[in-house]
This record gives sequence, C-alpha cells and structure tokens, in this order.
Amino acid sequence: MAVMNINPTRMELTNLKRKLITARRGHKLLKDKRDELMRRFLELVRENKRLRRRVEEGIGQANMHMAVARSVMSDKSLDVALMMPTQEMSLDITQENVMSVLIPRFNTKMKTPDAHDIYSYGFAFTPADLDVAVKSLSDIMPDLFRLAEVEKACQLMAAEIEKTRRRVNALEHVLIPRYEETIRFITMKLDENERSTTTRLMKVKDMMLAKAHHYM
Repeated sequence: MAVMNINPTRMELTNLKRKLITARRGHKLLKDKRDELMRRFLELVRENKRLRRRVEEGIGQANMHMAVARSVMSDKSLDVALMMPTQEMSLDITQENVMSVLIPRFNTKMKTPDAHDIYSYGFAFTPADLDVAVKSLSDIMPDLFRLAEVEKACQLMAAEIEKTRRRVNALEHVLIPRYEETIRFITMKLDENERSTTTRLMKVKDMMLAKAHHYM
C-alpha cells in the first residue's frame, strides 16, 4: 500500500490518527447499513415472489373467464357492458425513508365501499364468466399495487446496496490501510529522528565533557 505524500510531523501524525478513527467508525456504520439493507432486500424479494405468483394466477383466471365470456358475447355487447364503470379508484403516492432509500407507497381509495359496484352492467344479459373475470381482477388489485411497491423497492435497495458495498470496500481495502501504513511510516521517521537527535546530543555532551576535562 502506497504511503500518503505528507510531511512526517507529529501534527500530521495526530491528524492521521484522528482520520483513521473516523474512517473505522464510518466503515462499521456502513457495514451495518449494508447488512440491514441486505436483510430487508431479501425479505422484499421473498414477498415479491409470493405476490407475483398470486397476481399471475389471478390474471390468468381473469383472462380465462374473459375468453369464455367473449366466446358467448358479441364484441359490441361486451363493449356496452363495460362502457360505463360505476366504481372508481384514486391513487395517492407517498414515500417512506428506509435506510436512506426513498421507497414509494401506493395508497388506494375506492369511490364507494360497496363490493357490487365493480359490476357496471346488469346480470340478466351477461354470462357468469364475465362476472368472475371482473371479480378476479378486482380481487388482485391490492396485490398488484403492492407488487409494484415491492419491485420498485427492490430496485432502489439493490442500487443502494451496491453503492454502500463500494464505499465499504474503498474504506476497508484502500483508505484505512493507507492511513495505517502512513501512520507507521511517520512513526518510524519520528523515532528515527528522535534517535538521531539523542545521538547528536550525546556526542555534543561527550565533546563538552572532554573539553571541560582538558581545561581542568
């Protein structure tokens, strides 16, 4: 590891030791953040898998029954039946801060709480398969919004985990070793200078003693 290009003085040594303490503390905090992000990310991945399976099954059921309904209804009759929906949904998007990651939150609100308002037609002239298809789509709507939340959260967390991992590696393998190596280098230099100074002082003392002895 290359030594930093700084003057080997006691002031620089003190500054480097302070920076090393800060770097080690930051390294620990970032590792803890990375580990917690990984834990939450894996939980979201498992939830994403469960939600996607339910949503795909629900959409598959809705498509199957819709196909049957289309086979017994004309396109015009189907268009008329679905032309004027009686139920409406509003969507409010907020954000939640999770470990410095802004996760979207989707809050849905229905126009009316009546479950039968999802049907925009009368039951007398439409097949039961159309009712099942509409009901299937209505039932999976909460899971569909939650799936959108979870997938976006997984994308954002994966990016944050990668960024945090790079910072941890930079501190662990570059910055902290460089500080440690520079501190050792400066310590050796200061010790060497101190020994040299002590040796010079001893020589001066011997010369002064020898000179004093000569005049006695």
